Amino acid sequence: MRISTLNSFFKDALKNLRRNLTSSIASIAIVMSMLFLLGSFLLFIFNIKMGIIGVYSEFEILVTLKDDIKITDQQNIYNKIKAANGVTDITFKNNIPLSASYIIKVNGSDDIPKVISQINELQGINEINGGKILPSKIVTITILIQLLGVILFLTLLVASFILIKNTLKLAMYTRRDEISIMQYLGATDWFIRWPFIFEGIIIGFLGAMSAVSVMYFLYRSVYRQVTPYVATTISFIDPSFILTTISWSFILIGIILGTIGSIFAIRKFLIV
Repeated sequence: MRISTLNSFFKDALKNLRRNLTSSIASIAIVMSMLFLLGSFLLFIFNIKMGIIGVYSEFEILVTLKDDIKITDQQNIYNKIKAANGVTDITFKNNIPLSASYIIKVNGSDDIPKVISQINELQGINEINGGKILPSKIVTITILIQLLGVILFLTLLVASFILIKNTLKLAMYTRRDEISIMQYLGATDWFIRWPFIFEGIIIGFLGAMSAVSVMYFLYRSVYRQVTPYVATTISFIDPSFILTTISWSFILIGIILGTIGSIFAIRKFLIV
């Protein structure tokens, strides 16, 4: 097909969208709403996953000290911990009436037994607890979240397609006479389809752009309000992720949904 012909179809699609402005806006709003729901759901799943990993994937060792520990023994323990390979941070806690303790953060689960072996026999230590079981739990929870996310995402995607297709079908219903006239004048089915396909592409693109814009500004507002209070314990997806990753995916999804929805919606009106 010639580029000039495609350009003509594109111009016809724009004219039809302007001519049927109410139904066009309704279709764009449906695409925007469904993609906004999809995006909000994805952000929710991603943030839960990141939050779990952020909170529980910090591999820690809790070293509880004896109540009657000598200052020299406490200093010796601290020096040993500091010199141990894999240690990234040491925090001293002395919450009365509880026993004083060191919280040791390490790079990974493999470092936990290595650090414990280096300090296990030191004088003044009452108990050592290492988080060896956390990594497997994290993996299991993460897999379950991803599986749930895929299932719900596909469900919402199918629901979006059905709703968009029905909306476009209603929009085309008002133009059934126009389609019939083109058929009687000898226009082929694909000649009739192409302007509607371009309409679906434009509707999908505008709906996706609107959804991304609304999602970005709303999420950025919430992110800025919540992050200062939990930044030290929980990490959230940065708003830029919406513009750099989600936007391109959603524009593609919007165009595909609009295109396929238009093709399925017009099939009924091409049967003479």
